[in-house]
Amino acid sequence: MNAGRIWKLVLGYFFRGLLLLVPITIIIWAVWTSLAFLDGLIKLDIPGLGILTLLLIITVVGWFGSTFLYQPLADFGEDLLQRIPFLKTMYGALKDLMEALVGNKKKFDRPVLVRLGSGLDVERVGFLTQEDLTHLGVGPEKVAVYLPHAFAWSGNLIVVPAKNITPLDARAADAMKFVVSGGVSKVDHDV
Repeated sequence: MNAGRIWKLVLGYFFRGLLLLVPITIIIWAVWTSLAFLDGLIKLDIPGLGILTLLLIITVVGWFGSTFLYQPLADFGEDLLQRIPFLKTMYGALKDLMEALVGNKKKFDRPVLVRLGSGLDVERVGFLTQEDLTHLGVGPEKVAVYLPHAFAWSGNLIVVPAKNITPLDARAADAMKFVVSGGVSKVDHDV
């Protein structure tokens, strides 16, 4: 074997190693950093006890939030937040977003293909969030579609004619994974 061929072979192994290690390393680092941050919120001498205490507190607050204390506290807290102009807008938007993602009113559950214009062959994967936009003064022929960004947890909301929407035969989680991964993830048909 000549030196150039050996060098290409070693370089190929190096890049394959990078492809395997970089995603795993980033995930491990993100999880470790997140857990260390959460554990540090409640400072205790035993490692890990802080995060367990935090999880217990969140669970107890969730239990209280589902029982008798919920309504008086929720009414007081929401009333207070509704009186502060900027916080009112931010709180409402964040509350609606959290409900859309994990609450009872999940909104990102209808994956669709969106044709971005008439005469264009360009389509994007998105999520139909509202079919009735009359509260915005938009006619019944238009719908709201959320288009997530690849490699980010952000996106754009667009309003398009309903005729530009094609429902997808895919689970919402698979469609979101497909978009966020930049289209490299495959849809899992086994589940």
